[in-house]
Amino acid sequence: MKYNQLGRTGLFVSEICLGTMTFGGSESAGMWKTIGDLQQGEVDGIVGRALQAGVNFFDTADVYSFGESERLLGQAFKNLGTARKDVVIATKVFGEMGPRPNDRGASRGHIMDSVQTSLERLQTDHIDLYQIHGNDTVTPVEETLRALDDLTRQGLVRYIGVSNWAAWKIAKALGLSEAKRYVRFETLQAYYSIAGRDLERELVPMLTSEQLGLMVWSPLAGGLLSGKFGPGSNNPEGSRRTTFDFPPVDKDRAWKVVEVMRQIGEAHSVSVARVALAWLLHKPAVMSVIIGAKTLEQLDDNLAAVGLTLTAEEMARLDEASQLPSEYPGWMFARQGGTRRPKPFVKAS
Repeated sequence: MKYNQLGRTGLFVSEICLGTMTFGGSESAGMWKTIGDLQQGEVDGIVGRALQAGVNFFDTADVYSFGESERLLGQAFKNLGTARKDVVIATKVFGEMGPRPNDRGASRGHIMDSVQTSLERLQTDHIDLYQIHGNDTVTPVEETLRALDDLTRQGLVRYIGVSNWAAWKIAKALGLSEAKRYVRFETLQAYYSIAGRDLERELVPMLTSEQLGLMVWSPLAGGLLSGKFGPGSNNPEGSRRTTFDFPPVDKDRAWKVVEVMRQIGEAHSVSVARVALAWLLHKPAVMSVIIGAKTLEQLDDNLAAVGLTLTAEEMARLDEASQLPSEYPGWMFARQGGTRRPKPFVKAS
């Protein structure tokens, strides 16, 4: 297992992060039941196996199964005798946690109320990475940042991050944090897969420029890149992707990528899923890839992606098969910027 810096900080996290959306779904939990319904014994097994593999980074959210995911994760650490200092716990706030108007969002009120309940469920006195889970179109960014800054000063939160925001809004938040001397976002949690490379247009350049760490959610596009779907597969009924078709993917482009991944996987005697994860782990902007699992077998296969080295030729084949269609202003940058690459300047005589 490799470990990368969390943004600009001195904290190191494993390149594989265990996601916990599969923890705790029940019949009353709506879509969370579809995603996963692992209970305490199964959760202990999944978390224990991840720890054995060197994973020290765990991501959850208050909205996952309406708090059950946090509770199960916190209890698993206790059951396994895991020292608090040996794990980096990330959770999120924003989602709808009740029927009242202030039971959601990124307002100061909701953040302050939510952090306390997350701490209680996780059975800890601090959260290592507290993330805003979505884009609040009502709350001023300054209000959100001030609340997060207060939490870090109180010692309840150590670092902060954001998820599912546009590049311009993250850049604005970073500028405000610098101007007002607030703690700044250190990470972005975003959707990224070889079948969905949209964030390469605006977000990756911003992340690279501002030194934010990228946490990838749904690296297998909701199971679409597991190898069970597309060319050469039987498109199984009853799978998560069959019943919960998310995130949106251009399937015609995805099947072309799956075909190339299948060929590369056969050459290495590994699964299509392992190739999809390895492709992400080879991308310089990626800090950590979040994997979720319902079984130990699935977890083991995903964890093994850290040991798969793709050649430059294989990466080029995968990049070409998954290339984004040209879009403005990108195609204009390419047209106008060709002569502005770093090279020695020769003065005309």
